[in-house]
Amino acid sequence: MTRIRVLLVAPSLEIVGGQSVQAARLMDAFSSEPEIEAAFQPTNPRLPRLVSFLRRIKYLRTIATEIAYSVQVLRRSRRVDIIHVFAAGYSSFFLTMAPAIAAARLRRKPVILNHHDGRAGDHFRRSRFALYLARSAAAIAVPSAYLVDVLAKFQLKAMAIFNIVDTGKFCFRPRPKPAPRFLHNRGLEPHYNPGCSIRAFGIVQGRYPHATLTMAHDGSSRPSLESLVADLRLKNVRFLGRVDQAAMRALYHECDIYLMSPEVDNMPLSVLECFASGMPVVSTSAGGVPFLVDNGRTGILVPLNDHKALASAALRIIEEDGLALSLEQNALAECTRYQPERVTRDWLALYRRLKSQVPN
Repeated sequence: MTRIRVLLVAPSLEIVGGQSVQAARLMDAFSSEPEIEAAFQPTNPRLPRLVSFLRRIKYLRTIATEIAYSVQVLRRSRRVDIIHVFAAGYSSFFLTMAPAIAAARLRRKPVILNHHDGRAGDHFRRSRFALYLARSAAAIAVPSAYLVDVLAKFQLKAMAIFNIVDTGKFCFRPRPKPAPRFLHNRGLEPHYNPGCSIRAFGIVQGRYPHATLTMAHDGSSRPSLESLVADLRLKNVRFLGRVDQAAMRALYHECDIYLMSPEVDNMPLSVLECFASGMPVVSTSAGGVPFLVDNGRTGILVPLNDHKALASAALRIIEEDGLALSLEQNALAECTRYQPERVTRDWLALYRRLKSQVPN
């Protein structure tokens, strides 16, 4: 059997986020597939020791990392059949895709654009060059039907291949009577609107003074969010900063209700992890979230930027008999769509098709 050699291009786990985690899970899943020989190329490679000091200098760090990545992807693309590139939006899209497309053209290898950003509509609306790079890919794959629809508006034909969640790596804990222990596991950035979740928590804490809120991960909004907590005189709110995957699984087990309030989103990996952990999800209905969470069946969705509705939904989960257990059981059943074996089959089918189209 001839194996399909794939170069998987994505951020490494040194950058905590959905892309890096999903890429690591895909590499792990591919290790059990005899027809795929996968190599990993980080978009954030470590710099050689002689120039490692550049990592401490803001703009020089970006330039040096981009040069190192470009050289490595060009060199390693020679020995593969397909280049599979994870990409987000805006500046990171160009920094990731442009070298990959250039390497693919030079080597005459097909490129898969695996787009993961819920802001894709705004991104492609702003840039013709982004559209050019996307159209240069041999195939476009996205993790949700939502992004398939978004990209279709720009005459970009995409197929949906879901993210992976391996339920065997999470501890499912039933919560028939959830305590008011809340978890927020999104980057602390404006488009995720974490302030809305904090305000909703404030309402809940008015009824349950012992309620807790754990804010995992970091971001540019953290100082203003800490000020908001102080202004609202909230108690039992902790900001953890960066959290690795092992610690994240422990937090899913420790907390009881997942709270998030994005204004722009795609297919949050954290929601799948909550499904696998038995944690009820309360979220705003941003972007692709309604494609993932079936309102009233696998979670509860509310309008964007409505902290009162978010709080009301959270209180329902605490106080309405049987609701949490019903949501948890339905959500766990939904995880079958995202198991590694099923997702790997979808990628393998795409790889086979692309390889068959390349002249020998």
